[in-house]
Amino acid sequence: MSKVKHRHSKERGRKRRTHYKAEAPSSSSCSQCGKLKQSHQICPYCGYYAGIQVKYIEAAEDRKARKEKKNKTS
Repeated sequence: MSKVKHRHSKERGRKRRTHYKAEAPSSSSCSQCGKLKQSHQICPYCGYYAGIQVKYIEAAEDRKARKEKKNKTS
């Protein structure tokens, strides 16, 4: 295996790596509720993916009512 004859400086390597950037994840609108969500992910607001309900997401009002009911009984 051959050896490197001349060492490259840190600056040269860093200049080369300036183009290695992380891209922001793409987003699309949900077909069910219309809110923005990540592509190829379940919608965190309604729980639908490709028009099929995959996960039940409880509405904020229902969560609040359930908490209040739990606090009253205890």
